[in-house]
Amino acid sequence: MSAKWLLCLALLITPPAFGQGFAGLGTEADDGFAVPEKGVPFDFPADHGPHPAYRIEWWYVTANLQDAAGNDYGIQWTLFRSALKPEAGRGWSANQLWMGHAGLTTAETHYHAERLGRGGFGQAGVTLDPFEAFIDDWSMRSLAVDADPLSAVQLTAKGEGFSYDLALTADGPLVPQGIEGYSVKSPLGQASYYYSQPFYQVAGTLRLPEGDVEVTGQAWLDREWSSQPLSEDQTGWDWFSLHFEDGSKMMGFALRSDASAEFTSATWIEPDGAATPYTDGALRVTPLEWAEVEGRQVPVEWRIELPVRGIDIQTTPLNPQSWMGTSFPYWEGPISFSGSHTGRGYLEMTGYE
Repeated sequence: MSAKWLLCLALLITPPAFGQGFAGLGTEADDGFAVPEKGVPFDFPADHGPHPAYRIEWWYVTANLQDAAGNDYGIQWTLFRSALKPEAGRGWSANQLWMGHAGLTTAETHYHAERLGRGGFGQAGVTLDPFEAFIDDWSMRSLAVDADPLSAVQLTAKGEGFSYDLALTADGPLVPQGIEGYSVKSPLGQASYYYSQPFYQVAGTLRLPEGDVEVTGQAWLDREWSSQPLSEDQTGWDWFSLHFEDGSKMMGFALRSDASAEFTSATWIEPDGAATPYTDGALRVTPLEWAEVEGRQVPVEWRIELPVRGIDIQTTPLNPQSWMGTSFPYWEGPISFSGSHTGRGYLEMTGYE
């Protein structure tokens, strides 16, 4: 049996590793894993690196892009880490599993690719000095000099029919999500550590079957780690990152439940990076239009309301068929929005079977 098939088997027999784990913080919380606590400040640049004592973690980039003719594109770059045990280990005793997802969306086509790896062999991982998150030949590598390592990065990935090479430069600060980085996911109190870099300006090249495309735009990085599960009745989430025309940003998510009302959270981010968190109930998200995507019904247009900020907008996908047909499939793609405010952003939806 090849190493690849051994890895796939490991992924299949350890369901907490991925599945709902990358999108919704796992299915179980084994003894020995660390648990997020309130009031723990971030430690940068150390917290840009991996946290092997926690079960799940990700480095997650999305970008809204345009070419010189005004055509819209979107890209996703994600590295997921999952621990079998709460220590790193080396070689075949390594306890860290890695999965990479890459996507590129146009108005006509959605491309995606997946990579799988195991830590301890140099195939995948995250280093701090210098900073690089990588799996095979995909990487997010720091370009910063005498600054926060994530203030400037080079992002590369490729799959069948597409690749991209993008430079991301931040013109604003890192932003904690939730209460000073402690992001609650349910009424029972499950939580993660969560921060973002929503202020990237992007320039680079998309490579498509019809040729290279030079693009510019905005990108958003999410960093999150935890060991805690969702509640048993929670089935998936709808997550939005929004860039407003005036330079403000907003993150919002709704965790759906079979047994109770959805659980929501939002963060309003001023153009200077000042963040205001909003707890459950302040944000309202309502599906407006559904589409058949890979044989299932998926909501592709949404109404988003945050009344305390006067937000009442309707989202429109660049491509309703933005389906990530990976080992654990989900919808991920660029959106635009109008109504009380205008702008662009990204939408991720999980748990639509």
